[in-house]
Amino acid sequence: MKINKSFIKITFGIALISLFYIGCQNMDRPELGDYPKDANAVGGNLKFYVAFDGTTTNSLMNAVDSIRAKFPTDNPLESTDGISGKALLGGRPKLFVSYSKPNDWVANSQSFTIAFWEKHGAPTQTEFAFSLLTDNWAKSNMFCLFEGTTLSPIIKFYVDEQPGEKWFEWLSREKVPGIYDGEWHHLAFVYDGLTSGLTLYKDGVAFTTKKWTNHGNMKLKDSNTLGFRIGGSGNPSEGWMNSWSGNLDQFRMYSSALTEIEVKDLFTNKK
Repeated sequence: MKINKSFIKITFGIALISLFYIGCQNMDRPELGDYPKDANAVGGNLKFYVAFDGTTTNSLMNAVDSIRAKFPTDNPLESTDGISGKALLGGRPKLFVSYSKPNDWVANSQSFTIAFWEKHGAPTQTEFAFSLLTDNWAKSNMFCLFEGTTLSPIIKFYVDEQPGEKWFEWLSREKVPGIYDGEWHHLAFVYDGLTSGLTLYKDGVAFTTKKWTNHGNMKLKDSNTLGFRIGGSGNPSEGWMNSWSGNLDQFRMYSSALTEIEVKDLFTNKK
């Protein structure tokens, strides 16, 4: 049988090019392997989860989304001891961890839960725990800010559905005590589209529920969401929109309203 040498050369050349291309692609991001894993299936209601448990010198690797192995686009922050393993150390003005998006959380969250551990002394300014980015006055279609004093802490959770916006606020007589005592506390914000209520849990216990009267399911548009930040605002050029100066750990975003038992489990087991 006559062998076509030209064909063999072309085939061999294509194979070499393919191997080179794959090798280059693998260099685009840190190598996978030692990132934290979670028991929830990819198709489940836990859409975004960062444990900050990485111990490498690569800051991006230390902030990998544990569900989809999604790497942040930027992480200028350092690690510190957390409630479980390592945590995110805040305190750098106008800096934060950036992601392109929190996976498909926005598109699937008619009801939702956002939960995280925080450790903070009393802030001297208005600080943001997280922000979804969009093109509006705040450059954010959802954020959670903290301000006030040790004795009179203030938490504000903002949603802008473009059109339609809502401020959920815990302050004055409805303030959440103890969140600025320098100890780790678990916070969970649970929105139920069936009741139009956003319930704030502190350390596994429901504190109060704020209603968006007759609103129903959340209506955020994924196409309007331009990015996601942990520990920062949507518009840091604004003088009052400051980055988080405390610590954050175990940041979770669910596309469902967790039950009280489920929130309690996150607190009890330091998730």
